[in-house]
Amino acid sequence: MSAPDGSPVGAERSIGQLFASATTELSALVHDEIALAKAQLKQDVKRGAVSGGAFSVAGAVLLFSLPMLNFALAYGIRTWSDWNLAICFLLSFAANVLIALVLVLIGVVFAKKAQKSKGPQTVAASMKESAGVLQNAKPHPRPELAQDRVPEAIEAVARSSS
Repeated sequence: MSAPDGSPVGAERSIGQLFASATTELSALVHDEIALAKAQLKQDVKRGAVSGGAFSVAGAVLLFSLPMLNFALAYGIRTWSDWNLAICFLLSFAANVLIALVLVLIGVVFAKKAQKSKGPQTVAASMKESAGVLQNAKPHPRPELAQDRVPEAIEAVARSSS
């Protein structure tokens, strides 16, 4: 196995290598957060498109179906009930308005879902926090080696403690 920078696991790495590795990993994290923000934005756009589509379909249903459906429904009600023809036309119009209202309600529900979504804002806040951590990151100074201590002994202690 090896560390992300390619050095073998368990080998002692310098502060520069550790800092470079941390910077690389933080950069990858920022790229992943940007990809997440794009995916969440794409989902919000889809919800907005569904909302707009539902509103458009509601308008089209109300506009194009009124002449045909009003005549068919009015004459059908007249055939079944022997009511006045004007009342039958009013009932057929009311049925068309009811269908349009249901489609408008569907559009409103999807519009509210798209408006409430805070996905990209949450990811942007997380990215700012990550950038703040990186700006404040400073490597810890290494203590100077004592003249009487041998570096091999220190390496052996480091291996046994890891």
